[in-house]
Amino acid sequence: MLGKIYKKYGYLLLILFLVASLFDMRWAIAAIICMLAPVVFSVIGKGRYWCGNYCPRGNFYDNILKRFSGKKKTPKFLKSTGFRIFMVAFIMFNFTVGVYKNWGNLYGIGMVFYRIIVITTIVAIVLGMFYNERTWCNFCPMGSISAFITKIRGRKVNIEVSNTCVSCGLCTKVCPMGISPKEYKNGKVEDKDCILCKQCVYKCPKKSIELSK
Repeated sequence: MLGKIYKKYGYLLLILFLVASLFDMRWAIAAIICMLAPVVFSVIGKGRYWCGNYCPRGNFYDNILKRFSGKKKTPKFLKSTGFRIFMVAFIMFNFTVGVYKNWGNLYGIGMVFYRIIVITTIVAIVLGMFYNERTWCNFCPMGSISAFITKIRGRKVNIEVSNTCVSCGLCTKVCPMGISPKEYKNGKVEDKDCILCKQCVYKCPKKSIELSK
């Protein structure tokens, strides 16, 4: 019950974060939760489950941005390994420098978090309106780190496709990460970037796809 409510209104946490931080920038430090949680989930074998189910920004993309999305495939360049490594290095460098310069000043550190969240959210919205609502998730630094860990660590939670799949392609059309579950018929979706959002599970007319835990 709570899970369904969160799936529908989880983005309100993002709005609360953005507004509360304006009154006291120290609240912005709470963003560290969304920076560390994806990594923790991947380390314990849940892959990018956080991204598809608990991330407040991801929830915003699914419930709000999706309504205005261009619904186009994410350009391959934005999903490339090189670009993702660049984004991880770029964001982490700016974050580290910002925290270092403001060490001991919680308001200043909060501003570093707030600035990164606001700027990347704006980028995500613009790209989402042109392409897919989850375009940002394809090269999100924390998501990329989680995907790398998942590739090494493996995943205990998976999307499984049974042999009753008729390869209709509906799952491919709704996957926000550009993955085609039907290609994994009679097996598990092994793509490290699967965010386990269950959109393919809900869409499958044959009930051939399910989330295994």
